[in-house]
Amino acid sequence: MNVRLVLTGLFGFFWGGFVTPLSIRLAHSFRIMDLPGDRKVHTERTPRGAGLALWSGYLLWSLYFVSAAPAVRYSATAATLIFFSGYMDDIRSLSPFVRLAAHFLAAALVVFPLRLPLAAAAISLAWITGLTSAYNLIDGLNGLCISIFIASALMLCFLGDAFFGIAGAGMTVGVLCWNFPKASTFLGDGGSTLLGFLFSSHFVTAAAPLLSAVWPHEIVLLFLLLGGIPVLDTLCAFCRRILKGKSPFYPDRGHLHHLLADKTRSPFWTVACLLLLHALFLTGGAAVYARLTNGIL
Repeated sequence: MNVRLVLTGLFGFFWGGFVTPLSIRLAHSFRIMDLPGDRKVHTERTPRGAGLALWSGYLLWSLYFVSAAPAVRYSATAATLIFFSGYMDDIRSLSPFVRLAAHFLAAALVVFPLRLPLAAAAISLAWITGLTSAYNLIDGLNGLCISIFIASALMLCFLGDAFFGIAGAGMTVGVLCWNFPKASTFLGDGGSTLLGFLFSSHFVTAAAPLLSAVWPHEIVLLFLLLGGIPVLDTLCAFCRRILKGKSPFYPDRGHLHHLLADKTRSPFWTVACLLLLHALFLTGGAAVYARLTNGIL
């Protein structure tokens, strides 16, 4: 086993585990709290903003790997935009259109330097922007968003970006210790959107040569599968809200995790079932990726 990979994962784990309590203290000091409500599962005031540990850890990782992977200069800058727009929303609600604009700008900072063909670039922009928001939408149950990201990050190890995959998974496992099964803190919008952005942007960067060589419909299929549960839940939510004559950004309690939690009466089994389904999507995406890669070699 690569010793550098192991050390990267351990660094990520200890960073996430030890910095998260600092984010909790900061949330208490500035009253960045998530209050119980009709759409909420928790019944106690809970600090949010654990994404601070993920963002700071990612910046350190980027500084270390920038010489070997210059593209992280763009992803680190974009990740900072994603995190702070979400963190500001945790403090004081922002318009969903302002957040969407920030997500699109961050996606553009990653995609444009790759010089992809026009169709591939447009699809990649839409996917990164959408998945960034989609991870936020599924962050409604302890451990769910983090678990989905861990599975996705580990999949990156098989898709050409092992060093970030291991580091990202390690950091989020460290944060998970404070979020599941009972949450001492929540990711907040800054953390959940950051996770969606990091996975999608790193995949597009690693897969850029493949994306430049395949048909647009093949890219769409690949992105749908690798997006997994967040993409499925977001598409269902948007369709449901539009059919009801409401804005697609209108919050409700009809997400997959809400429906499954109401049926199972068990947050643990809800997370386990959705994680298993997400793993199946990722497996399908990896199979498509391998087939496309073999087809162009």
